[in-house]
Amino acid sequence: MVGAVMAVAATGMAVAAGGRTASSRTVIKVVGKWFGTTMPAPTPTPTAAPEPAILGLAAPSLTGVASIAANVDPSPYLVKSWGTGAIPRFEMPGVEGAFRFSCEPSHNAYDDPIVYPGQPGKAHLHTFFGNTGTNANSTYQSLRTSGESSCNNLLNRSAYWIPAMMNGSGRVVMPNMIGIYYKRAPQGSKFCAPPYAQACLPLPRGLRYLFGYNMNDPARSDPKLMRWFNCDGPGAVSGRFATMAEALRGCPAGARLGAIIVGPNCWNGKQLDTPDHRSHMAYQDWGDWGYPRCPSTHPYLLPFFEASAWYTNDGTAGAWHFSSDRMAGMPNLPAGTSFHADWFGAWDDTIQNHWTANCIDKSLSCSGGDLGQGQQLAMLAGYKYPNATMLVAPPPKP
Repeated sequence: MVGAVMAVAATGMAVAAGGRTASSRTVIKVVGKWFGTTMPAPTPTPTAAPEPAILGLAAPSLTGVASIAANVDPSPYLVKSWGTGAIPRFEMPGVEGAFRFSCEPSHNAYDDPIVYPGQPGKAHLHTFFGNTGTNANSTYQSLRTSGESSCNNLLNRSAYWIPAMMNGSGRVVMPNMIGIYYKRAPQGSKFCAPPYAQACLPLPRGLRYLFGYNMNDPARSDPKLMRWFNCDGPGAVSGRFATMAEALRGCPAGARLGAIIVGPNCWNGKQLDTPDHRSHMAYQDWGDWGYPRCPSTHPYLLPFFEASAWYTNDGTAGAWHFSSDRMAGMPNLPAGTSFHADWFGAWDDTIQNHWTANCIDKSLSCSGGDLGQGQQLAMLAGYKYPNATMLVAPPPKP
């Protein structure tokens, strides 16, 4: 079942289990299983560059902005995986490596540090996950050195945000959680070389982008096949539904509505951001040639992620909509139409190297923050997995 979530009793973690759905000869095949395995990726060499400068260094040596060490001792934030140090299962050849974890919602704000940096209150209302200090002034440096985390721990200070879900009374419907599922072809596999891609790279530091519905130019939105809705739980009719209304027809009170979106995986190798916050990234396509291929303009394959936000239906879901579906000065959109997501990477270098070199490059199936080398991201004290809908008042707009 796409985006299904299972509780892991051994650590109290909620683990996003990335299910698959049927695919066709379109870009959606990027979420399918094709990849093999080989050697782990090398540790990237830091490349100093000012933030937020646009970089033009030759890939694949480009690693983004200068490395910033964590301002916390990592030792307390790591435990033996599943209490024993067990290594995750190996995915059969032909399958990409995977790294999964879950996050609580952190906060709501009318901010977007990618689209409206330094402009508090300029954006529509967003629900943020990950770094708890994310705001309109956030940069790679601030995310790396400040804020807590609503995900596993402080070693994951990346920021993720989506439009806030609103009910018919103007209150914010807080998601139960969001599952994050990174995946990519393993380094050294045939899919990391021409004609599939120029090379497979780790996530460069400071990379950020938007994906999904394009609020400024709807005709240039990312493929609809990369975002969908589902339902899970008692009485649910599960499936891959193009609209929120379709998913809600089989999503009774007590079941959970899922909003799922898949990010792009091909990078132009030159920029950490672009003026539209999208054009430096692209999706692989199958086209008429019959295999997954990055565009020639975006030849570098990066770990991409699927994000699954889940909301328990309290019986009023028929009136729910995203904040971006109802915006002043714009026509109202059918509920769920404007679904999109933002991501601002701020991983601890060592932790990202672990899950890239082990989970991804060794084709392991890593869940619950398992790093694939006998260690696991320890769940923060007080992390909870709510099962009931939480309604909160929207924050005051600056």
